[in-house]
This record gives sequence, structure tokens and C-alpha cells, in this order.
Amino acid sequence: MKQYIVDAFTDKPFSGNPAAVVILDRPIPDRLMQRIAAENNLAETAFAVKEGDVYNLRWFTPSMEEELCGHATLAASFVILNFVEPDADEVRYTSIGGPLSVRRTGELYELNFPTFALTEIPVTDAMERAFGARPVHAILGLDLNCVFADEETVRALEPDYALLKTLPGRIWNATARGSAYDCVSRSFTPETAVPEDPVCGSAHCQIADYWAKTLGKTVIRAFQASPRGGELRCELLGNGRIALAGKAVLVAVGEWTPAALQN
Repeated sequence: MKQYIVDAFTDKPFSGNPAAVVILDRPIPDRLMQRIAAENNLAETAFAVKEGDVYNLRWFTPSMEEELCGHATLAASFVILNFVEPDADEVRYTSIGGPLSVRRTGELYELNFPTFALTEIPVTDAMERAFGARPVHAILGLDLNCVFADEETVRALEPDYALLKTLPGRIWNATARGSAYDCVSRSFTPETAVPEDPVCGSAHCQIADYWAKTLGKTVIRAFQASPRGGELRCELLGNGRIALAGKAVLVAVGEWTPAALQN
């Protein structure tokens, strides 16, 4: 069973967000997928199996299954459109997060993802203690998205991960207006084995939506200011959908042994 390691939302190896991708010819047990993801110890391992004209796509962190993951979807699409179905320009998925599609447009892979209802909530002292700086706005969607006064504050954050987990939300995002980009952000994921997500696609379903409406734009150029860094082009499509586009690069190909798959 072949496995690919792909860096997503970048065109340079060892930057962006790494994901393992396993393309299956038949389903395998959930327990085995979880053990493979734990062995990989990356933010996400994506498993895709074709069912008719679409792929069923699932995402696992080293410790749990996720309901939506942008960078691993981009990575899986990069593998399918380059190594499995190289004559195709689009791949469609079923997933826990609903129907998804990705199309190749030049060097970019464009993900069609859902947006989420966003509600402004009061900024609290607990948020300030958890992030290590006081937000100017707090927006709750699938994640808690805290808006800070400037880009430098976001880049310098040293959050208290234990305190972040006491706040509402699935992921805890920090964002601010950017200088070279429309916005910069960081995504903290202390409930997984990777406490800071290098580049989080699903977070930008909310971050880019917020900034598009705040700045009066439909297209947002976003930068994830993690140590690895990554770039996203985000476009509001209407009807509760957003396009997240980025590049990807293959960094490794391996194979799971029969002995490992039997355990």
C-alpha cells in the first residue's frame, strides 16, 4: 500500500503543511487508519478510496479522526491528479464534512469548501491569558477566531496551550491585517499531537470569510505565519462556499509493508 508525503500550500519542500496521503483500492478498518496516522505523526494522514465517480475521503491526526481538513484534501488531490488520474483536472469527494471538490488551475489546486456561520462574541480576560495578548475582536464559528491589533502581535504570540483548550471552538486561530498580504494568521491545535497547525485550510474558511467582509473584498491573499509558513488564495463564492487555492510539492513516497497492515 503506497503512501505519499506532500507539503501543501507551498511550492518549496519542508515548508507549508505536510500531509501523508494513502490511496486505497478498498476500505480498511478505522483502527488501522488511526494506527497509520499515529505512526506517521504528522498533522494529518488522508485516506481516499474511490466509490463510483467520487472518492470517499477521511482525515486522521495522530490521535483522532477530523471532520474537515483543507491541507490534507489539497495533498490528496495533488496525488490523485498527478499520479492516479493524471488526465483529470478535477476530483470530487464525499466526506464527514460534506461533499467537496478540488480542481487544478495551472499550478494551483482550488478547494471548494463550506463557510461557517460567524458570530462576534465578547473579548474576555481568559482569551488574553490563553493567547498571551488581548484580541480586539473575537469571532466564533467552527473555531474561535481572535483578531489582534497588528501582524507583529500575531507573529510573536506564545500561547498557553492548556488555557486555550478551556476556550470555545475546535481550533484557536489568531489573525490580523497583513502588510504584504490581506491577512496573516496562526492556528493552534493543542488537542492534537501537533500543537500549532503549519497551514490550516479549514481555519481559512472562517478567517478569509471574516476578512473578505471586513475589507469589502471577494478575494483574500492570506499568509499563515507559522514557522513553516504557507500561502492561500481565498475567494468567496456565495451560497455558503469558499474556494481555497494553493500549491503543493511531493517530498517522499513510501510503502506500508504487509506485516504492518496485518497488525
